[in-house]
Amino acid sequence: MCGEGRVSAGVDARAEESPMSRVAVIHDWLTGMRGGEAVLEAILDILPDADLFTLFHFPGSVSSKIESRNIITSNVQKLARTTSDYRRLLPLFPHAVRKWDLSAYDLVVSSSHCVAKGVNARGLPHLSYCHTPMRYIWDRFDDYFPRSRPLRRAAAMSIAPWLRRWDVTTANEVTRFVANSRFVRDRIQRYYKRDAEVVHPYVDDAFLSAPIENERGDYHVIVSALVPYKKVELAFATGKKLVVIGGGPLFDELKRRGKTNVEMLGSVSRAEIIARLARAQSLILPGVEDFGIVPLEAMALGIPVVALREGGVLDTLVEGVTGIFFDRPEVDSLRSALDAVESREWDRPAIRAHAERFSRARFDREFRAQLQTLR
Repeated sequence: MCGEGRVSAGVDARAEESPMSRVAVIHDWLTGMRGGEAVLEAILDILPDADLFTLFHFPGSVSSKIESRNIITSNVQKLARTTSDYRRLLPLFPHAVRKWDLSAYDLVVSSSHCVAKGVNARGLPHLSYCHTPMRYIWDRFDDYFPRSRPLRRAAAMSIAPWLRRWDVTTANEVTRFVANSRFVRDRIQRYYKRDAEVVHPYVDDAFLSAPIENERGDYHVIVSALVPYKKVELAFATGKKLVVIGGGPLFDELKRRGKTNVEMLGSVSRAEIIARLARAQSLILPGVEDFGIVPLEAMALGIPVVALREGGVLDTLVEGVTGIFFDRPEVDSLRSALDAVESREWDRPAIRAHAERFSRARFDREFRAQLQTLR
């Protein structure tokens, strides 16, 4: 159920419930099922009566569990439907996310990678699960606004100082931050000067319950959005046989570069991801991830991970047990790690056992404990 503006029906009927029973969940936008939306789904399961606020929602783009909730969009909804790149609307997001009237609620929970944590909670307890501080205006500015696009970069540079001030100011209104990794926890401290507890996301049971395959293919897999900061092109230059799953603005360019050693699948079903990953030599993570759920999905299938030694993957990869790090974002460094992963036998049940530590039950338990600190 979608609507624009303030919730009305449904809130009054719950007005006599116990304290903290009326919950507003804020998520940046609903345009597809990625790692952040999987976490959102778990949060909504924990808060079954919560209303869901989001800047804009493309119906049918997320899971049926999320679609079934009472979804309230912002005044950006109509504009988002008319643009091919809704990130161009970034200057409008701070104002839009502050306009909702949440006075009818007892508790605010945000799931934020952009502006959701900046919602005006009006003094209510506010728990923010932070997937990352806003990448566009902090450490990934050059990736999103490269010098090769001078007009877009100049426009972004003109508003970035204001957005950073807004981001820091609204961070001070959050009651409690929860980070998805130690890497993000450190960035919250660096940019917002706030402490955060870490609650890692979870690996889906579909990966943990799939059979561990004994037969190995001759290829490595990348599962990623094809955007600049993912550094997918680094793997292309190794000359290894690759299967690349995912779409994005770089798809056509990478397909031209891939030639005969790269199979570009685009966006595929979960079943197809499992089928391809389960027989791979490794999963490659060439860029820096805030957390990175895909490495855990590969580990759940008994597949080792080859990852740059930086970012959220430091919380999940055990070198020599569940994969291998490479130390420099350079082709030779990555190629050496891929040679190493191919040359050894891996204990695949042990790799899966490590992934099982990041279960949905563990996430639910730890997130509920964070909620209890506000009650």
